[in-house]
Amino acid sequence: MSTQPQSKSQTDRYVSFCGIECDRNANEFMQKLENHITQGHGDPRWQEYFRQKREQQAKLNQDNLYFVGAQMNNLYAYLETLEDDALYNLLWDLEQECC
Repeated sequence: MSTQPQSKSQTDRYVSFCGIECDRNANEFMQKLENHITQGHGDPRWQEYFRQKREQQAKLNQDNLYFVGAQMNNLYAYLETLEDDALYNLLWDLEQECC
């Protein structure tokens, strides 16, 4: 996963957020991330790290888009250990379009 995927559309968050479904995509990303963690995929240290961060997120009442933006580098590191190109690409799209 060394090359960055190309965004599927030519959206530009600096012009308009119209057509960019940031919240929906962040929610979808988090659901899929939770599935990986629940199923025990990847390094157990990452699983525990994200469980703790999700607990903090709930306590602070932060939305999923905020969580993704704040954890971007850690999410990439975790996803690089998995073989889920679709989820990696979704994270990349979120970074490019929403964060």
